[in-house]
Amino acid sequence: MSLADRFITHTVENQATPLADYDAFATDPALQEALQREGGGWARDQVAAYGPIAGGELLHLGFQANEHKPVFKPFDRYGHRIDQVEFHPSYHRIMELGVRHGVPNFAWRHADRPGANVARAALAYLHMQPEQGNNCPLTMTYACVPTLRKQAELVRDWLPRVTASEYDGRPVPAWHKAGNTIGMGMTEKQGGSDVRSNRTRAHPVGSGGPGQLYELVGHKFFFSAPMSDAFLVLAQAAGGLSCFLLPRHLPDGSLNPVRIQRLKDKLGDWSNASSEVEFHGAAAWLIGEEGRGVANILEMVALTRQDCLIGSAGIMRQALVQAIHHVRGRRAFGKRLSEQALMKNVLADLALESEAALALAMRVARAVGASDSDPTEAAFARIATAIGKYQVCKRCVPMVNEAQECLGGLGYVEENILPRLYRQAPLNSIWEGSGNIQCLDLLRALQREPATGQALLAELRSVAGEHRLLDGETRSIEQALTDSGHLETRARHLTGRIALALQAVQLLRTGHGASPSCSSALAWAASTASISAPCLPPRRLMR
Repeated sequence: MSLADRFITHTVENQATPLADYDAFATDPALQEALQREGGGWARDQVAAYGPIAGGELLHLGFQANEHKPVFKPFDRYGHRIDQVEFHPSYHRIMELGVRHGVPNFAWRHADRPGANVARAALAYLHMQPEQGNNCPLTMTYACVPTLRKQAELVRDWLPRVTASEYDGRPVPAWHKAGNTIGMGMTEKQGGSDVRSNRTRAHPVGSGGPGQLYELVGHKFFFSAPMSDAFLVLAQAAGGLSCFLLPRHLPDGSLNPVRIQRLKDKLGDWSNASSEVEFHGAAAWLIGEEGRGVANILEMVALTRQDCLIGSAGIMRQALVQAIHHVRGRRAFGKRLSEQALMKNVLADLALESEAALALAMRVARAVGASDSDPTEAAFARIATAIGKYQVCKRCVPMVNEAQECLGGLGYVEENILPRLYRQAPLNSIWEGSGNIQCLDLLRALQREPATGQALLAELRSVAGEHRLLDGETRSIEQALTDSGHLETRARHLTGRIALALQAVQLLRTGHGASPSCSSALAWAASTASISAPCLPPRRLMR
């Protein structure tokens, strides 16, 4: 033995190799099937092209963007107020890829084709798996379109840039760019989700009215993506709470007086900037009539909530991919972890929950996309978005933790992506209304819009006769909805049950529920919160 060999303590063996670049679309049969099933199959080539990027370049960029957090620069070297947020080049590259491949614009650029929103949801699902720090600006840029369309002047001036496939992260006026991104500011210190308690005031510069300039004085406690080119905000005008488009720069090219106070120090979402701001007479255009602020921004909120659902499903998928890769390359007690009976159970559980989340997200995307032409789908979208956001976003955290356990101690180490996923996982359940808000929204829809309840029950009954347990759960849910006693107290439990039943419906539609071996899976989806069904063949985990 040489002198050098005497000091070799060990060789590294029995460790999984790092996950190499992979095709996130080609290895996901559930996504391929959902894209076709929900009407977006015509866009398969466009979605498939993003698969290798999501499983390759984006995965690497995500680590860089989170290692180098955004930095707030309030002043330049001469003391001029600039209110800029500087990002690492990796963040801008992620944004560029997302915009170019259609994450914020595909649905609008192909709005004449049924299923365009489903295809866009598939692109978003792929994009949000490796990194979600840019989910905020991409989602809000996508979701702002229905609100902008309520004001003709803004449609003419802004919509071509908002729906463009070019990204430009420079801090210059929006009209000097080929493409724009949009942020949002709704909540204030005293109100949170209760936006009607907002105190920011809007004063007309001239006569006032739709499309006219106002000056805003006040604050926003959560001002999302402060580097965006413009923001949708709520403020109190003489006629009540109103919706405005607030640009980063004034029409003369100077900086709009939106003073960033600080960036939030957040649990996760490190690559993105969230801020607190004050409006010092900031100029903004009124969208629609005064007093119609909540109504005018609701469609945007519906779309951002849809993306919370899609984003959580994406995190679940990435956690599953990481767990499967690790257990295939690690041995314990004489055989691979992936061959151990208990580990097979865990992987099947994770795969089932991931597929159920995806199936519901894509079904909601189909309903959202058809809302303008189909009243039944519009009613279903109205209620299913809140239900899906409540359940899938809430289930994301424990699922990621279960995937971490598959890796053991390595799943808790920052060199792995799972700690970042775990920090990111709670965000979608909080952003755009936490669990209680979604449950209250469900009750409000059922009480004020009877068509939503009818659409929900029609969806649950659409697979009647295919599974006894699901049929029984559907009848039980229908009875629970007719019982108005203590409905708000029961809302969380009821919303969860409905969500699981809706997931069961979608699982049955995949064609994989016909086998008797899937009975326990459907029993979970219909009536319980535990997952216990190794009914998915191995190919459905990951090719």
